[in-house]
Amino acid sequence: MRFFSLRRTSIALATASVVALAWFAVPSRAAEDAFIIPAPVSDVAPANGLKTLVLAGGCFWGVQGVYQHTNGVVKAVSGYAGGQARTANYDTVSSGSTGHAESVQITYDPKKVTLGKLLQIYFSVVHDPTQLNRQGPDTGTQYRSTVFTSDPQERKVVEAYIAQLNGANVYKKKIATTLEPLQAFYPAEDYHQDYLTLHPNQPYIAFNDLPKIENLKKIFADSYREKPVLVKDTRASN
Repeated sequence: MRFFSLRRTSIALATASVVALAWFAVPSRAAEDAFIIPAPVSDVAPANGLKTLVLAGGCFWGVQGVYQHTNGVVKAVSGYAGGQARTANYDTVSSGSTGHAESVQITYDPKKVTLGKLLQIYFSVVHDPTQLNRQGPDTGTQYRSTVFTSDPQERKVVEAYIAQLNGANVYKKKIATTLEPLQAFYPAEDYHQDYLTLHPNQPYIAFNDLPKIENLKKIFADSYREKPVLVKDTRASN
């Protein structure tokens, strides 16, 4: 069974001892520091029913893990967006030539968490939105920062928030996050789902992703849930 890409495997093997020492010495420091950012001025009013949001922000293991610990999220699924169905598999997407980005489809209750709050978490603790076609040790367009919008109102909120953050000079560089219309979302292979929870001691997860959960807990305490909502649990309840 393939648990992670060759790139992630080689990084883990080459740096496992160093990472372990760094993790135990400085448990709250991630590969990229979290940003303290203002909430969006523009948001979507709460509505009845569940909504979905598809985000890409580097390796989907960490992105999924953060939102599985976010109040109001009822499901977060790792997958692929931006390319065609025939190339929506891990080996092909890892080539960086498919147009796909490793993405997470977030299903949420807008009466419990707003689109704006999900975006604030995305731009703060999920990833560094100023990095172009990379996050941490992972490089390529499949690791790009992208919001896949599904309706005009959603796109308007995202555009306004990016302009707001750039205008406030929150980051040292301009935001590299792109907006792409959502054509389709393709769930990733089963072994990628709930990966952060199932493999907390894997060096890549320990160094790059678990600190994001700690940052979520510290920076967004009101939005943090201790017990993650896992894909395997949502499948069992259906």
